[in-house]
Amino acid sequence: MASQPGPFTQWPWQRLGNFKYIILAPWVAHSSYKFVTSEREERDMLNFLVFPALLLRLLYAQLWISVSRFQTARSKHRIVSKSLDFEQVDRERNWDDQVILTALLFYMAKALKVPGASHIPWWDTKGVVITILLHMGPVEFLYYWLHRALHHHFLYSRYHSHHHASIVTEPITSVIHPFAEEVVYFLLFAIPMVSAAVTRTSSIIAFLGYLVYIDFMNYMGHCNFEIVPKWLFGIFPPLKYLMYTPSFHSLHHTNFRTNYSLFMPLYDYIYGTYDKSSDHIYERSLKGKEERPDVVHLTHLTTFESIFYLRLGFASLASKPYNPNQFLRTVWPLMHVSVLLTRIYGTPFTVERNRLKRLQLEAWMVPRYGFQYISPAERDSINGLIEKAILDAEARGTKVTSLGLLNQGDELNGYGKLYVKRNPTLKLRIVDGTSLAVALVLNNIPKGINNVLLIGKPSKMAYTLSLALCQREVQVEMVQKDLYELMLFRLPLEMKNRLVLSKMYTSKIWLVGDGVRNEEQSKATKGTHFIPYSQFPPKTLRKDCVYWWTPAVIVPKEYENLHACENWLPRRVMSAWRAAGIVHALEEWTEHECGETVIGIEKTWRAALKHGFLPFEQCMNQ
Repeated sequence: MASQPGPFTQWPWQRLGNFKYIILAPWVAHSSYKFVTSEREERDMLNFLVFPALLLRLLYAQLWISVSRFQTARSKHRIVSKSLDFEQVDRERNWDDQVILTALLFYMAKALKVPGASHIPWWDTKGVVITILLHMGPVEFLYYWLHRALHHHFLYSRYHSHHHASIVTEPITSVIHPFAEEVVYFLLFAIPMVSAAVTRTSSIIAFLGYLVYIDFMNYMGHCNFEIVPKWLFGIFPPLKYLMYTPSFHSLHHTNFRTNYSLFMPLYDYIYGTYDKSSDHIYERSLKGKEERPDVVHLTHLTTFESIFYLRLGFASLASKPYNPNQFLRTVWPLMHVSVLLTRIYGTPFTVERNRLKRLQLEAWMVPRYGFQYISPAERDSINGLIEKAILDAEARGTKVTSLGLLNQGDELNGYGKLYVKRNPTLKLRIVDGTSLAVALVLNNIPKGINNVLLIGKPSKMAYTLSLALCQREVQVEMVQKDLYELMLFRLPLEMKNRLVLSKMYTSKIWLVGDGVRNEEQSKATKGTHFIPYSQFPPKTLRKDCVYWWTPAVIVPKEYENLHACENWLPRRVMSAWRAAGIVHALEEWTEHECGETVIGIEKTWRAALKHGFLPFEQCMNQ
């Protein structure tokens, strides 16, 4: 909202939420019915194309969001490097309102029988010329002065401040305005279209092409990475007065009182509001600056739907914890296409860029799904992708690479040991996060508990956790004979008596790893606490039991540019495995934590707390 919301700030359908598209249903049904039932010569093609155009505009906007987020995460041509947060994502969630408004007004123009708006041809040269000239003249001129007026304190505080709350812009920032302001913009953009209609020179191409032009220029100007090549202005120098660049408009969001023009800087030059640093910012952004990530976290896709929850996917979904969505399952063909694309795009890519204190942090996605990791046929391919990512990070001067989710599997790569063995001169340190994850699980166990049930597949986490519990004189029960025998063999002699093979399932604290079966959960007594030590949470089957989060921490307040959730974790909460790599770099530790190596549970725990990482579950329960 604006700082002092004025009249008609809220959109009329705001209370409908995601059901707002219902208001278009009668219009879509009527236009489709008329198109199908009318004779060929009586069909109104423009009226029929309103809804397909709406869908294409939504898709076009989403493509811009994805491309922009991809480029700002990896590209050196990023313009503004400040932090983007969850508050901005929430504020810009209604970016599609203006698309709905445009469609609604087109339908209304047909219903009101506006002269020249029905049964128009595909092309009319005069109409196209009129549209171009009227946009360059009245539209750009009037917008310039309207925009300056909106920066007057009275209008700014009631309307335009809502748009300027976003310093770091995204493509959809361009259409985030209060309802009244957006209506005025539409009336302004309607001048060429109404003029063409009145002069009987309208055409479908002119109407739809004008919408495409407005969308393109809007999204480009707010994408936050420089995209316009310098040679373009070299070929036609006057173009600098006729077309703005992303860096030109970014100055308006940082300096506020300059570069007011819509898409043509001409009027800023004429009226003296051109920002003198525009050329410098453009040159600097075009040249760019290579940034070395100090820490790289390797993750991967989990389920089919998870691709939509990526930061590069749907912004509103990425800002929420992953939750299987019934609607997303209706687009299953796209999910299967994504599997094919991940095979074609055979290299890890940057999905997120953050900063904490002196460290530059990046998250890289291995283009594989969780189900592919359990396939022996995929093992060599996945190892090749992970190793390539590690070597690429090494070449860029990265200090630490942390292995998230299944990227550190025992059968896959021996908890990362494979890469150290293959690359003995590796300067980069590989971290599997065992120490911090175990520390969080230990601190999640309620005080006074002297008996726990540990269940799940044998793993480094299971052994390290069992050893730590036995050292604390906590009795560890196990129901799986293979796990019990393996742990018993590895424990020091003086601690073997604290490990018990049991079939009772009576412990009120279950430490849950991977591979826990549904029938095993059903044997838990009422009120049992399931505390996972695995990277993936157990299935929630029992309503009479308490399910804890996977080991996670709340990130420090200084952690910048965080506006996407990590898998199923809430906002500003990070998995222990990812946080461990950051702590490793902050402490400048020189050893790997991979294979059988464990840096030190207490040592890592104290370091994490020192740097502001707080245990998530403990903070939740306070």
